[in-house]
Amino acid sequence: MSNSGSIVVWTDSPGQTRELAARLGQRLKPGDFVALIGPLGSGKTCFVQGLATGLRVEGNVTSPTFIIMRYHPGQPALCHADAYRIGGADELEDIGISDFLDSAVVAVEWAERVRELWPAEVITVQIDQTNDARVITISGRGKRWQQIRAELEQ
Repeated sequence: MSNSGSIVVWTDSPGQTRELAARLGQRLKPGDFVALIGPLGSGKTCFVQGLATGLRVEGNVTSPTFIIMRYHPGQPALCHADAYRIGGADELEDIGISDFLDSAVVAVEWAERVRELWPAEVITVQIDQTNDARVITISGRGKRWQQIRAELEQ
């Protein structure tokens, strides 16, 4: 469902969350930046696992909280970063996230902590949790988001 350029979906299980994310992942290409925002335990890593399925990434996708960034080969590749334990955007820059901005889909958990890294075109995934469901709001800015939104709404 669309609301002011956003898509809002309620999911009842991790499986539904992954399915939604896989639909998004199938439409992503190198250079797309996905900013994931939500409280601890809301399902950000679960969402990235679904993105990975849509991107046909091989192997397990787990939280990069302690190592900060993981690279997963796929069609296209996925660069999965977590900004929870870092001091700022320059730390992600120091470990080379910019090297992947054109060659992979970049998904950053806790992305609100590194807003200065967000490119002009960004897809934002806000995950909020209720007692027994997740409310996932996907929005963005730029031509890529408009194209992806139109495809997802079909």
